[in-house]
Amino acid sequence: MMVGVGSLLLLWGLATPCQGLLETVGTLARIDKDELGKAIQNSLVGGPILQNVLGTVTSVNQGLLGSGGLLGGGGLLSYGGVFGVVQELSGLKIEELMLPKVSLKLLPGFGVQLNLHTKVGLHGSGPLGGLLELEVEVNVSSRVGLGVSSRGTPTLVLKRCSTLLGHISLLSGPPEMVTWGLNSSQPFVGPAGFYPLHSASRTGECGGQARPTPALLCPVVDSVLGVVNELLGAVLCLVPMGALGSVEFTLATLPLISNQYIELDINPIVKSVAGDIIDFPKPPMPVKVPPKQDHTSQVTVPLYLFNTVFGLLQTTGALDIDITPDLVPSNVPLTTTGLAALVPEALGKLPPDQHLLLSLRVKEAPTITLQSKKATISILANIHVLSYNPQGTSEALFDLSGAMTLNAHLAPSATKLHITLSLERLSVKLASSFTHAFDASRLEDWLSDVVRAAYVPKVNVDLNVGIPLPKILNVNFANSVLEIIENAVVLTVAS
Repeated sequence: MMVGVGSLLLLWGLATPCQGLLETVGTLARIDKDELGKAIQNSLVGGPILQNVLGTVTSVNQGLLGSGGLLGGGGLLSYGGVFGVVQELSGLKIEELMLPKVSLKLLPGFGVQLNLHTKVGLHGSGPLGGLLELEVEVNVSSRVGLGVSSRGTPTLVLKRCSTLLGHISLLSGPPEMVTWGLNSSQPFVGPAGFYPLHSASRTGECGGQARPTPALLCPVVDSVLGVVNELLGAVLCLVPMGALGSVEFTLATLPLISNQYIELDINPIVKSVAGDIIDFPKPPMPVKVPPKQDHTSQVTVPLYLFNTVFGLLQTTGALDIDITPDLVPSNVPLTTTGLAALVPEALGKLPPDQHLLLSLRVKEAPTITLQSKKATISILANIHVLSYNPQGTSEALFDLSGAMTLNAHLAPSATKLHITLSLERLSVKLASSFTHAFDASRLEDWLSDVVRAAYVPKVNVDLNVGIPLPKILNVNFANSVLEIIENAVVLTVAS
């Protein structure tokens, strides 16, 4: 497992992001370093990571207080350390661990330099009796590589970690030690010998040279990376799209890194409800991705996903409809009387006020256009017009070839890009007539009213599934700025 990750890290380390092109299918995600820092900080809040460090010295000889920590050989509280009184401390516990301040730096071609700075509060009984309260500064420095796990997800791997212990503050203690702490920097002599403090203040601060303790608090870093890797692992997920099928996101290439963001090329695999992989036409040219601004994260949704959603709508029959009078309002007449005012020659001998049925069928996948800050959908449909008798038989009147152009209004949510359609225009030509030929363009306004009233709302309901967005850490794209570019939509959200 580690060999595989290491090999991937080695290969990936040779690459860095460029202001280049996105392959025609992939969903490109650029995660700002602020989002990574936020995820790390959040992993430390309210969880068990910091609580696991708290404990009693006498019962747990590990972690912060163990052999590699404050009380181990050479540690700040050990023999040869600041106080040199380990054997006489009793009931010493870590009572407080301040929420670490997180700072990180992205390392192009490698990963992340991660630093955690915190303070530790120690309570116990001192060697001279009475309560002893100490505060110790701790700084954890680690280098973390970014690669791909065996599951195909981005993963952070701890490569190197060390800890520096800084100043110790004596908050309270035996009278002799406090009195000494208010005086000069002369060493205090207690029953265990000299306690050499390098500096003193009203709280008895002592510090001087920071001392490295390599393993101290590094388990905290491992725990933090575990939480963040779970979030990164959510990129590899199967997102259901209702009756249309599902989209599975995987990494198409190794992650890339710059000094400001991590770049993931995510491959969407579309599957039908039966689990079959669907492959719809792809744009002929790659997408020119705009540059990312500092302190923002960005996801680029390709035209391919739009083609996929509408292609699935067409193959599942969701773009077909039979429109009867009960589906339109009374001001949109769907009767022979209303039609007679437009094309009387098309009705033959049908009586007035006979109900009509419009059977609309889409035989080809719609064409989606993303460019010039506008998204449009073109749908070609055959429209069969029949007389309608719910209790009897229907009589075919004529067939039309229709072309609908619909505007697509796009709105992002936390996990999806939602689409709402509105009809821009409709044009029709007469394909065949069972009575007399006529100019079908006279029907366009009437048909537009019918389509707006019955067809567009029906398709919008089916479009509620939206276009899934990949899960990237906890980035919420609900309030993102949306930009339509050629063959893609770019969502940008401030970190």
